[in-house]
Amino acid sequence: MAGPAEEELGALAAIFCGPGEWQVLSRSETDGAVFRILTEAEGPTEDAAVPLELVFHLPAGYPSCAPGISVNSERLTRAQCAAVREKLLERAQGLPSEPMVHQLVLWVQQHLRRILAPTGPGAGPHPSAAGPHPSAAGPHPSAAGPHPSAASAPGDEGLWMALLRLDHMRARTRYVKAVRQWASDLGLTGRLMFLGKAILLVLQGRRGAIKEYLVLQRTCRVDVDASGKKCREKMLSVLFESRVQPEHARFAAFEVREFAGVDELRREFEAAGLRALFSELVLGLVK
Repeated sequence: MAGPAEEELGALAAIFCGPGEWQVLSRSETDGAVFRILTEAEGPTEDAAVPLELVFHLPAGYPSCAPGISVNSERLTRAQCAAVREKLLERAQGLPSEPMVHQLVLWVQQHLRRILAPTGPGAGPHPSAAGPHPSAAGPHPSAAGPHPSAASAPGDEGLWMALLRLDHMRARTRYVKAVRQWASDLGLTGRLMFLGKAILLVLQGRRGAIKEYLVLQRTCRVDVDASGKKCREKMLSVLFESRVQPEHARFAAFEVREFAGVDELRREFEAAGLRALFSELVLGLVK
């Protein structure tokens, strides 16, 4: 498998790290990788989430070709599962030739209710378990068109920015990989900044995407505690959140940077038009 695919598997394992959420079913150089993700999405009724079992097959040529996908749920009929699978495959075929699994999971979480709505009265949760669906028979060619992951949604009110403080990163390599993946999948730009023990994160993008990032950050076990067990980021602090102002720089990409001293970090904030934020919220954390 290609390097980006290997990196994606590592990031997915860090993101879907709850009990039973992630399982690699098979993996080989010739046949690629098959893995299962257990997640939930908002269904036709607001009182109950719909559990989803998503099985992805990444062929040896992935991400040059789209993954095979299988969908199963104990609360959906076989026909509904097939409809969800079809929409996921259509979505995959319209994405660029780059790692896309997390984007697909986020997409189905956001759009399941809409997918099921046209199927009529039977679209509600179903008490009987639907039988497993066969995995997609083979790789699907991926279109080269742009991915609208950062498309505006009603109520987003333009570009937003958030400044976060992370408490620690014991499993730093895995943690940083997960943060990069989340930012990429949600269409966010910004900076992950290290100065000594201080860890700061600036995010720019749709307000809804930033909120989704915060959910991932607070619910996924991306780090380890003092005993080496996987843990969530319970000490995350949102220091600031607002619309991007005219004096604020627009970040073109998401970057990870390490700073040798307070003055160097100050210059980074000043270059981004965030002098006041540094003085009021950051300086006291890094002195």
